[in-house]
Amino acid sequence: MSKGNSVIFIHPDGTSPSHYSAARLASVGTDGRLNWDEMTDAGVYLGHLDDQIVATSNGGAVVHAYGIKPYAGSYGLDEEGNPYTSLSGEEGTTIMQEAIAEGKATAVINSGFIAEPGTGVFLAAAEDRGDVAEITAEIVESGANAILGGGEIHYLPVGTVGRFGEEGIREDGRNLIEEAETMGYTVVYTLEELQNLPADTEKLLGIFAAEDTYNDIPEDALREEGFVDEDGNLIYYGQPGNENPPTVAQMLEATLGLEIFSDNENGMFVVMEEEASDNFGNNDNAGGTIEATLRADEAIGVAQDYIDNVNPDTLLITAADSGAGGLEVDDVEGETVGTTGVQPPFDTEIPYDGQTGSNTEPFVTGAPDANGDTFEFGVGWAGVSDFAGSIVSKTYGLNAEELPATVDNTDIYRLMYQTLFDEELAPPEGIPDGIEEPPEATEDTGNVIFIHPDGTSPSHYGAARFASVGTDGRLNWDKMTDAGVYLEHLDDQIVATSNGGAVVHAYGIKPY
Repeated sequence: MSKGNSVIFIHPDGTSPSHYSAARLASVGTDGRLNWDEMTDAGVYLGHLDDQIVATSNGGAVVHAYGIKPYAGSYGLDEEGNPYTSLSGEEGTTIMQEAIAEGKATAVINSGFIAEPGTGVFLAAAEDRGDVAEITAEIVESGANAILGGGEIHYLPVGTVGRFGEEGIREDGRNLIEEAETMGYTVVYTLEELQNLPADTEKLLGIFAAEDTYNDIPEDALREEGFVDEDGNLIYYGQPGNENPPTVAQMLEATLGLEIFSDNENGMFVVMEEEASDNFGNNDNAGGTIEATLRADEAIGVAQDYIDNVNPDTLLITAADSGAGGLEVDDVEGETVGTTGVQPPFDTEIPYDGQTGSNTEPFVTGAPDANGDTFEFGVGWAGVSDFAGSIVSKTYGLNAEELPATVDNTDIYRLMYQTLFDEELAPPEGIPDGIEEPPEATEDTGNVIFIHPDGTSPSHYGAARFASVGTDGRLNWDKMTDAGVYLEHLDDQIVATSNGGAVVHAYGIKPY
């Protein structure tokens, strides 16, 4: 096996291109670009599991960690409680556990408690994702070099009050923090402690909240519980006595700055999850969702800088497994964002989300466009659950071009495995493998066929795929060789009209 290559897998949980659109508009405006926008390759992500279309957080994590399609309730075990065999043929062994065995530096980073499945499944297996005490113990015992997140109460036994003022919940009497220190881990609790670590630290345990670093409840509930600052702004991250926990970007930057990661001749493997982008979305909290998505994007920038300036032999890959809340953005006018009609012919109106909750003051684009204009917008929600269809995976760095335009969720594991271990794996049985390239062109210029399936998104194609060829079938659209995320704003509004959009396509300019 080739050991020198590295992978950073960033899992901005629950995010679709629409989530990034809201984050882009709120921060850098219509003509600005996020770090996510600067990723070089993209593919539409198909996320079904063995027994349902929409992935669960734990089931989706099992796909990424093992390269197989589990049942929806899995946290690394099948329905009988037996370990899965990974796509590489290793029973009960994840890709991160293989990386540990190969001498690579490894890290898991989460804005939530560390047993959250987006990171936890890579190092632990349990019959129930709710068994956070057992999962946390397995993570500490895993041999990973860096473990960063929240969840102090899961490390401590009942009767022991932790650094953040809450009593532990472990009923087995174990104090995992003391055990970790015995195993050689340096334990840190604050941003200052994290940023002042010696560069030669080889084992790091960061615990940055009693439970989560964020406050994932609806806007009205945040106000009721006092999560409001002196200027009246809602507080999405931090709690009394823990007002400034590290962001995932700061956790990632500190991890990559350790010599065990930056100077490891065997390479390294980091899995990072911004969990709040999913949890705020599942609470239809637009402000919190935007903040969480921007924090994930900041971490993407940290990883890009590492590839550009430290180790180009590194793959950065991003993917969510579903879209939290079914977020969409719309232009609005007025003092509040107002309402929108749903489900014709029923005369039902539901409120858009504004800056501080339902039908409140509109969001405003965070920077002027090329003409100096800003725009107001609201956020609409399809519901409070997770939805399939419009997820886009992106890559940057080593092997980025190997990401297909249509990405089965098992392809995430396959590309990470190929990069880490220089071994290409066939897909699971029944999953289409790759996209057939068209004949090579003979001229630099030629004919064009422009097909405009008006109003369609990857979700529309998802519904069409399911209804016609099923979860493992492929539409002709799925067989296109390249993909990209389309940004459609016009001169005077965010959402394109049919006529305005056609003018863009026909003239190459931004009309009114």
